[in-house]
Amino acid sequence: MTIPSTRLAQLNSGQDASKNLAEGLAVDFAALMAAALPQADAALLDEMRAAAPLGISKRMLLAGELVYRAVGAQGLARLAAHRSDTVRGWTCYALAHEHALHSPAEPLENLLEAVRPFADDAHFGVREWVWMAVRPHLAKQPEHALRHLAGWTADPSERVRRFASESTRPRGVWCAHLNILKENPALGLPVLEPLQADPSTYVQDSVGNWLNDAAKSQPQWVSALCDVWLAQNPGKATARICKRALRSLHKK
Repeated sequence: MTIPSTRLAQLNSGQDASKNLAEGLAVDFAALMAAALPQADAALLDEMRAAAPLGISKRMLLAGELVYRAVGAQGLARLAAHRSDTVRGWTCYALAHEHALHSPAEPLENLLEAVRPFADDAHFGVREWVWMAVRPHLAKQPEHALRHLAGWTADPSERVRRFASESTRPRGVWCAHLNILKENPALGLPVLEPLQADPSTYVQDSVGNWLNDAAKSQPQWVSALCDVWLAQNPGKATARICKRALRSLHKK
């Protein structure tokens, strides 16, 4: 996909948010950082510029650290409301970096509550970056994370409910696997059970994908769970979740 130079200039100056994945991946991080963080010194921008050949996940991780170095904890609130979805994504990583600096003294729930507004962001990209930013911290305390996120499953926002599921997927995309959930997916039930008949297709897809991840290592458990759910909730929502959950098994 070719992006016009005028459009790239808008993205790189932070004047507008990306409209699709291709635009998001085309952003020049160093140029955007110079525009969004006028206090960033030349050395910091050079560090960002040198990372250009890296994959997007590694660049986001570095950008979060550089943003925190440039603005500190007090400067993140302004960036959290920035027009650029990429800048808001950096802010998620900056909050995760801040948490790492204070870990293990800083409770995991503090980080989760700090990023909760980003889980409810209007932009699709920010909603992906936020769970990827905190995922390494969830991986260190998966049972703790699941207990806290279980409370998010009752949130009025489908985006927040979806975060509870998506951030704890046993395998996930562009992230490290959670081996404890691959081996014992029942640990995820505090998050999964309340969502078994969620009316939102956005949430349904995530729950189905969570279970499809688990089915790759614990197929019998997932199949049995779907039987129970379908008996309890024989409606379209649960049927859609279970069809998605079992799709890999049906291919065999």
